[in-house]
Amino acid sequence: MIQVFEKTGPDFQRKLDALCNRSSELSTDIEAAARKTIAKVRAGGDAALRALTAEFDKRQLEAIELPAAEWDKLAARVTPEVRAAIEHAAQRVRTFHERERHASYEISEDGVRVGSRVDPLARIGIYVPGGKARYPSTVIMTAVPARVARVREIVMTTPGPSPETLAAARLAGVDRVFLIGGAQAIAAMAYGTETVPRVDKIVGPGNAYVAAAKRLVFGDVGIDSIAGPTEVVIGADDSVDPSWIAADLLAQAEHDEVAVPILIARGAEFARRVAAEVTRQVAELPRRAIAERSLTDHGAIFVVDTEDEMVDAMNRLAPEHAELAVQNARALAARVTTAGALFLGAHTPEPVGDYIAGPSHVLPTGGNSRFASPLGVSDFVKRTSIIEYDREALLAQADDIERLTAVEELDGHGRAVTIRTRGRSAP
Repeated sequence: MIQVFEKTGPDFQRKLDALCNRSSELSTDIEAAARKTIAKVRAGGDAALRALTAEFDKRQLEAIELPAAEWDKLAARVTPEVRAAIEHAAQRVRTFHERERHASYEISEDGVRVGSRVDPLARIGIYVPGGKARYPSTVIMTAVPARVARVREIVMTTPGPSPETLAAARLAGVDRVFLIGGAQAIAAMAYGTETVPRVDKIVGPGNAYVAAAKRLVFGDVGIDSIAGPTEVVIGADDSVDPSWIAADLLAQAEHDEVAVPILIARGAEFARRVAAEVTRQVAELPRRAIAERSLTDHGAIFVVDTEDEMVDAMNRLAPEHAELAVQNARALAARVTTAGALFLGAHTPEPVGDYIAGPSHVLPTGGNSRFASPLGVSDFVKRTSIIEYDREALLAQADDIERLTAVEELDGHGRAVTIRTRGRSAP
């Protein structure tokens, strides 16, 4: 079960350092398998997708794309209450991300006009886990920001979509759904097949093979990130009920065996009370076996004495999700600079961000919050620099351009300027 580490103990620093050094590195075997799958899809197109689906998913693909009529028929099975919840989530996510729209701009000065033009991507692909899983929230959190960015076409791949996922896809503005999963789905979106169109960018979570495939196709297509195991770091003090903090740790641990649930607790007594609550509550979870493995292998409770120590540990861990369940959460939040998302106060558990708060729940993992940001509208647009000179402006800057090209020994660059300003090449 989850272990408590006190500063005076021999393993405190070793365990903290190990968690700070986690990464999204994948095994060579998984990467090799993904590479092989990608090669098959590039060579074989739709036929390869059918063969790989039969091999890996043990199902026969009658149609690679889900027909619109079948899509609507399946989506109609969703209960009115669940549909209303999906609509509520989509509305909140849309409202939040509408504030993220980027504007084009232009600056004119002394005959020079420069600017930045913002254009939406033409087509993006969303990967949504399927089969036994149902993730309508993933659809909302990826498709809605893309639609706000005015992406012209959104396609989705998922192996065996649920009615809830399909209802979310309709509400979020997805245009086409393809019934494929795994590394083969990533390859199909990255390079195109007879049926699946090539996209400009791929977003969305998946298993290790999906993550490996995204890493391998990056450069030929854009991706959001290489997503590792989900993680939460909670900073808490005894102003909060220990059972609440235990529930938050378990909410993360139940995702999968490699999820990372961490608590930074002020005070040893509070830490022990949370640990006891974790042991009590995990016995009640339907996904108990998964949660226990996560807690044992990747979880930890670190005992600190001060807010400074809490902030320092949290910034070093650079978590995907960071909860501050302390009395002065908002003041402390200003000092936490490496989290993907911050959840402030005792009444803001991380699951509100997973489903309905507003910001996309697609966040950097594996310590990447040190330099990466949550998924947003900026992920679905590209900027083009616009530059225009008149003759006088070019003439005014020609000498400096020539000096710099001479330093870099790129005479042809200088000649392209001087031939316009002097009517001949530079001597």
